[in-house]
Amino acid sequence: MIAQKNTLTAAMRKRGAQQLLPLSCLLASLPVLAEQPKELPKASETMVVTGTAMKVEVPMAETPRAVSMVNREELDQHAVLKLDEALRYRSGVLSQSYGSDNDADWFKVRGFDAASYLDGNRLFSTGYYVWTPEPFGLESVEVLKGPASILYGEAPPGGVINAISKRPTATPQGLLDLQMGSRDLRQVGVDVSDALTDNSRYRLVALYSERDGVLNDTYNDRVYLAPSVTLDISDRTSLTLLASFKHDEGVPTNGFFPVYGTLNTSGGQIAPSTNLSQPDYDRNRNTQISAGYELAHQLNQTWEFKQNVRFNYNDLLLRQTYIASFYDPSTTMVDRGLVYRDGNTKSVTMDNQMVGYWNTDSTEQTLLLGIDLQRHINEGMEKDHWDGMGIIDTQHPDYGSFPGFDESTATHQKSTKGQSGLYAQHQVRWDDRWLLTGGGRFDYVETHNISEAKGKNEKQYDHELSLSGSLMYLADNGLSPYIAYAESFEVLPGIDPNTSESYKPLKGTLYETGVKYAPSFLDGYINLALFDLEQTNSLVSTGSGQQTQAGEVTSRGVELEGSVQATEALRLTAAYTYTDVKTNDTGKGDRRASLIPRHQASFWGNYKVQQGPVSGLELGSGVRYVGSSVGTAMDKAYNQYYGALEVPAHTVWDAMIGYDFAKNWRAQLNVNNLLGETYVASCDYYCYYGEPRSVVGSINYRW
Repeated sequence: MIAQKNTLTAAMRKRGAQQLLPLSCLLASLPVLAEQPKELPKASETMVVTGTAMKVEVPMAETPRAVSMVNREELDQHAVLKLDEALRYRSGVLSQSYGSDNDADWFKVRGFDAASYLDGNRLFSTGYYVWTPEPFGLESVEVLKGPASILYGEAPPGGVINAISKRPTATPQGLLDLQMGSRDLRQVGVDVSDALTDNSRYRLVALYSERDGVLNDTYNDRVYLAPSVTLDISDRTSLTLLASFKHDEGVPTNGFFPVYGTLNTSGGQIAPSTNLSQPDYDRNRNTQISAGYELAHQLNQTWEFKQNVRFNYNDLLLRQTYIASFYDPSTTMVDRGLVYRDGNTKSVTMDNQMVGYWNTDSTEQTLLLGIDLQRHINEGMEKDHWDGMGIIDTQHPDYGSFPGFDESTATHQKSTKGQSGLYAQHQVRWDDRWLLTGGGRFDYVETHNISEAKGKNEKQYDHELSLSGSLMYLADNGLSPYIAYAESFEVLPGIDPNTSESYKPLKGTLYETGVKYAPSFLDGYINLALFDLEQTNSLVSTGSGQQTQAGEVTSRGVELEGSVQATEALRLTAAYTYTDVKTNDTGKGDRRASLIPRHQASFWGNYKVQQGPVSGLELGSGVRYVGSSVGTAMDKAYNQYYGALEVPAHTVWDAMIGYDFAKNWRAQLNVNNLLGETYVASCDYYCYYGEPRSVVGSINYRW
């Protein structure tokens, strides 16, 4: 994924298919190592992470890596409307550093862009072509921090965010949810699951929403539909079919403001709702279609075969004007450019796994063997018009100077990426004390980039061996110290605008140590992690508003996270993150990386009345602290001033009140940024306002 978010080209948007032959027969032919009865890992802890960290069910307290999880209850509790809102109260994650966008999600994990997955399948993003999951269709969101290439292939070193879709339930259930709120929010959602036959069940999730953006004259309308069916083919075999359709239509939010008027208000402040684009021309039309299946077959008492296949299609029409990022205090008049995209992306992913469980006298062992295939094609007409789109007064915008754009000048581009991976992971637990995990993976990646504008038609072939290992001690008192090592690599599609050559693979290494605490008397967990990350061939911003590869990035820090059910009525969640990210992109030694605060902290408390006349009343409140950060400024002569922009820290207060006022009925009110604070979230060439006060009221009926 090209991490362009802090530049002109992709600051506004963060982010083919060939038939793949099933590999079931190949994996099924692997020898059976043992015939002892299958024994799953013990899940005595209250909170269990499934699917992200180890691709096998492992209790959170026995996962030798930093992992965070947000379940459906928390998504509802916080009235999450965008995926990047889901992890505000978790350690190691910086969300919405580029402000509140209406058509993109913004994540940084341990100082790096995160790789996004849906049900364990990579969501490929190329420039402005991004996949945005609908939170109403999710069961949970999981984060594995640090490199995940061993199990997931090429990916950035910061971490993996995996969204888990809702799927059919064994017990019939239904939900009708109505929401209204600030910025003319109107949303209705339906979620129904029931039996089809004695051996099959279905789930249907549907949603329609309308909401204005934070900028004047911006909006987004959404239609979402996600059916799924589970078939119990036999007592050993199950098949789940999943599909989704999402269509967004609106005027995109482009909340990228000049330094003067935001961070520096000596000449007057630009109102956070000011639209410096061209709302009568700008347009975002995005259609996402996904279809696939998950197959699980118990071969015998030891071995289980799993196959996960997904096809994703994303069609995009984007017309987006933007202002130049020059650091110029002498005038409020700024030039404008334009980004034009009309194309689509197609991707196919297939993950085949053989999982074996067996015991010896002193050990419990789990062996995971896998083969996965990925193919991604991005093709379309595009144009990056750096200027010539008229000028605009940042204090008093007038849209009459827009000259229009000749769409026939757009040129063809196509990028293709194919990956084949073979991986293995062996977990050994002995004497109920020690947990040793080792893994390795070999990948072959082919990229093909065609750019009519740059006159390029290049193919690139890369291969990489990645290793990982960890050791954890399981004490009787619930303390579980661990050490871990992991490697990552990432292949970037596209051509470096500065060198006109294909991007080189990015490589990362992680050293991590920590301790997890989940005693039997505590309904919850407390996790501490210390990490040291390094990435080479890293992307860095340039004064021309693009990104090039220029060296090394290091990230070192501490993460502390806990969630405890203190009483039957009270649950407390707290997190703290220290992250020190440095880059040597200037050629003058290490400097502090832009955008990333050294300190983050959050706390959320939730109390629900259990008895009495107001039984069912629920109160929740939390604070989020984001420390100061730095950014780069650039003058009209393209001179860059690294670290010149100093963004102060900010603290935001959120609150919630809910009431189960009748059988199966619930009303809820959420207010984020309760005090309505106006603050700058971060700066790097541009500055980005944080989300203003947001109010969401809901009423729902469950059955």
